[in-house]
Amino acid sequence: MKKLLAVTACPTGIAHTFMAAEALDQAAKAKDVSLKVETRGSVGAENELTEEEIREAHAIILAVDTNVDEDRFQGKNVIRVGVSEAIKDPSGLIDRALEMEEKSADEYVEQVQNKKKEKGAERQGFYKHLMNGVSFMIPLVVAGGLLIALSFVFGIDAAENEGSLAYYLMETGGAAFSLMVPILAGYIAYSIADKPGLAPGLVGGMLAEQVEAGFLGGIIAGFLAGYVALLIKKYFKVPRNLEGIMPVLVIPFFATLITGLLMFYIINDPVAGIMGGLENWLQSMTGANAFILGLVLGGMMAIDMGGPVNKTAYAFAVGLLASEIYGPMAAVMAAGMTPPLGLWLATVIGKKRFTNEEQQAGKAASVLGISFITEGAIPFAAADPLRVIPSLVAGSAVAGSLAMIFEAALRVPHGGVFVLFIPNAVTNVLLYALAIAIGTVVTALFVVLLKRNSPQAKAAQANE
Repeated sequence: MKKLLAVTACPTGIAHTFMAAEALDQAAKAKDVSLKVETRGSVGAENELTEEEIREAHAIILAVDTNVDEDRFQGKNVIRVGVSEAIKDPSGLIDRALEMEEKSADEYVEQVQNKKKEKGAERQGFYKHLMNGVSFMIPLVVAGGLLIALSFVFGIDAAENEGSLAYYLMETGGAAFSLMVPILAGYIAYSIADKPGLAPGLVGGMLAEQVEAGFLGGIIAGFLAGYVALLIKKYFKVPRNLEGIMPVLVIPFFATLITGLLMFYIINDPVAGIMGGLENWLQSMTGANAFILGLVLGGMMAIDMGGPVNKTAYAFAVGLLASEIYGPMAAVMAAGMTPPLGLWLATVIGKKRFTNEEQQAGKAASVLGISFITEGAIPFAAADPLRVIPSLVAGSAVAGSLAMIFEAALRVPHGGVFVLFIPNAVTNVLLYALAIAIGTVVTALFVVLLKRNSPQAKAAQANE
């Protein structure tokens, strides 16, 4: 029997990672195929693949949207896809893996030699590098935001009392927030140039943080440091007996030097000005401007449910937390909760539109929705995209715009309904909950209305 392996990893490591793993595992069991899946989620690698398993495997499926260590798979049959493809078509991926030919010894050696040449090209891509940085930044944002919110439990001004518990909570949370931009920049650079890019990326991010260039400065610093390190690594040659000092001395030194000087002389001041203007505009937004921003961010959260558009809106809102701008984060989380919650409500009020399996899936979607896992809507969207996706976008746009109009502010980037119970983590909490509820109802009504005459609804009715 051919043995297959798989690795799943999404940028946040919360939902897509495990949904893809489960989909692949179930498809393999249905085909009676031996498959082991390694998940690389927010808590790190689980169910790790061993060297022996890799050596014996016929093929490896990499369903990943972030960087993973691919060196260990050199010479093996490898299929590289986005994590969403493993969720949508796990059976097709397994078939593709099984159909791959066994590699001869010569082919094995050839692939090992070509791997290094291909690796640079495979790693290119703005979105992939950015999401790698965001995935490492998110734990700092969560920890820092919750600690700062907890400091307000003792009173809005309690943290001003030096030496008090509120003061230490605020200081600890602030320390976590101060690391956000350096970590974002450092791991963008790491994604581009591997370990030699980490030091210049961290330094560039710290310089951006010091002049208040914000997350925009951190992103620029990360890409600058990463590509400078990559160019030095590629074109700066030393005698063979000195190659060992390249990754620990030559590349970090020159890449940090170049990145630092460019940040000081060219990048920091104009980016800090842009960021200051953006912050002032966001903080002054009321009425129509707030409505439009919430509408756009909300729609983006639902249009691909955890894909590039969704993650772009999420990364924008998370980045603004470092600048103490909390409104967009509230809009984004409300809009991200609405799709699965709306689908659950649709299966309740419009049972005749759904099969028994979809009604059961709706119950699971409700749990994912209150947890801010937008991906809970994917099975419904994949089954009927033309009717479901517009409904999700409409409901999320409404939720996002209402959250902005209600001036809700959210200090943490995740947690769903559970953060509503943390004092001061959310402002205008009742209106914020109302925005989520209204978005959920809008989604459900659109879904039920559009699915009224769908083939799926007719089939469900015929089976009753």
